[in-house]
Amino acid sequence: MNFKSKNPFLNNKSFSATSRAEQVHEATVIGYDQQMTLSGTINKTILLFLLLTASAMVIWWMAFNGMNPILPAVGGAIVGLVLVIISAFKPQYSSYLAPGYALFEGLFIGGISAIFEALYPGIVIQAVGATFVTFGVCLGLYKFKIVKVTEQFKSVVIAATLAIATYYLISWLFSIFTGYQPVHYGNSTWSIGISVFVIVIAALNLFLDFDRIEQGVQQRMPKYMEWFGAMGLMITLVWLYVEFLRLLSKLSSKN
Repeated sequence: MNFKSKNPFLNNKSFSATSRAEQVHEATVIGYDQQMTLSGTINKTILLFLLLTASAMVIWWMAFNGMNPILPAVGGAIVGLVLVIISAFKPQYSSYLAPGYALFEGLFIGGISAIFEALYPGIVIQAVGATFVTFGVCLGLYKFKIVKVTEQFKSVVIAATLAIATYYLISWLFSIFTGYQPVHYGNSTWSIGISVFVIVIAALNLFLDFDRIEQGVQQRMPKYMEWFGAMGLMITLVWLYVEFLRLLSKLSSKN
């Protein structure tokens, strides 16, 4: 079974369609300075990270000075999701949508980080450190070809990611309409095990992100795909960070 990439910013359809369009007139229309490059994607990823961090720090500061962080967190998550959906269908607007996503997602990250930190002091720095370490390890494994992104690898990771998303959605609906408490809530052994599994899958998605960015560069896609690729990588990192927060909170509550 051959799945497409789960990340809407790094899916095969968006990259392949753009590639085919550019290959038709690549000799006469697309110059090197108009093509997607690895350095350009890295620079844009760093910029998005700085925007997200700055936005998160503002909400963090406001939360610890008396403001309720729930509203900006929910609002940022909703707007961020809308920008994700728009960019998935209109990647050519990514140069505008990606910075907007980073700023609004920063509101979400800053809000939930303040909430978790108030409940479990020191948890945020642990989650940030775990996220960076995981990113560095995955990047090293990919760069030195220790982990190779084959079609079977993609299929397994994407299938697992879709299964997680479906489980989260169904559990959320059940908890709203029936009062049922999903097994991944709380700090039981099963709940902690599920969090570990989700973190592993989120980390494996980083390999898919690296692979699609590399393919985009090799296929000489247009310059705006640097923003598209950088945004997709940020989505995975945000997901990974949130899951680390959830896992660490479960472990802390058991003590």
